[in-house]
Amino acid sequence: MLPRSNPYLLLTPGPLTTTPTVKAAMLSDWCTWDQQYNEVVQSIRSKLVRLATRAPASYTTVLMQGSGTFVVESVIGSVIPHDGKLAVLANGAYGDRIGKMAKVLGIDTVVIDFGETSPVDGARLDSVLLEQPDITHVAVVHTETTTGMRNSIEEIGRVANRHGKVYIVDAMSSFGGIELDVADIGIDFLISSSNKCIQGVPGFGFVIAKTTSLEQCAGRARSLSLDLYDQWDTMEREGGKWRFTSPTHVVYAFNQALRELEQEGGIAKRQMRFTNNQKTLAAGMARAGFRALLPEEHQSPIITSFYYPESDSFSFKELYERIKQEGFVLYPGKISTAPTFRIGNIGDVNAADMERLTQSIEKIRFW
Repeated sequence: MLPRSNPYLLLTPGPLTTTPTVKAAMLSDWCTWDQQYNEVVQSIRSKLVRLATRAPASYTTVLMQGSGTFVVESVIGSVIPHDGKLAVLANGAYGDRIGKMAKVLGIDTVVIDFGETSPVDGARLDSVLLEQPDITHVAVVHTETTTGMRNSIEEIGRVANRHGKVYIVDAMSSFGGIELDVADIGIDFLISSSNKCIQGVPGFGFVIAKTTSLEQCAGRARSLSLDLYDQWDTMEREGGKWRFTSPTHVVYAFNQALRELEQEGGIAKRQMRFTNNQKTLAAGMARAGFRALLPEEHQSPIITSFYYPESDSFSFKELYERIKQEGFVLYPGKISTAPTFRIGNIGDVNAADMERLTQSIEKIRFW
């Protein structure tokens, strides 16, 4: 049985189940002006760059208060100049959201729509960039948690770099759980969050940026509080100081989560665990009569979508409530073309948890 303080496992793409030691890191109060606290911030920034690339001298990190969406908007609103033009490759709700952000901010934007169940494609991007050479920036989501799709940021990066475009990657639900190297891929701005694969809690996001690309963003921001350049400049000049009140408890939890990532063996080992979780889940759900939405070659180890069974008596709401009593929380579906639900594979969970879940689903089958 799970301890009373943790009544269920969060099988979602974040917030997710965290370790007791990450939770315990939030039990003290910290001053945002304190040198010890700012040293922790600087340590986090340095560690994130080293996790992201074997060429850390060319990159820097900015931490930004708010949810992952806030941080994506800070990039879109701060990086693209007023005469710039953005191309967004979209195959789910989060790619679509980037396009909506840009349009609200008054940015000239082209959304290249691939539908909800197909991966993005470099050849199509190449055609668009040839037709519209005034595009200055390209943005894509690495793992689209609308479905669990894993997009090839390497392929898109090769095209964007060949055309000389600034390359933005939303790695919200993948960074820390899937190996990548921002320098090798040619990423200018990579965005993620504290409460995803690194297994911290919600409260801030971060941007791993090519320093020369970020330096060009002074004065571009369309928001005071979400000014990415100014946040970075302040952290650089004042040794880890945030411009406005920072989520101190969340920062300490994240610092502990980074230690635990290192103890696990780094991103490669964590990716192996998440991948094993996903394969165990998929096999168990197949035995229980559920079909995965995506083919295996497009499936990420982050979250998996399943079709509803072909039964008029099936109710996701009822499944959700009954499986919650067994100690698990699932996630509703998000695509518009088919009835689906999702199960997350990340957080402080392992293959044995996936086995228990699928056995519970088989046991309570009511349709």
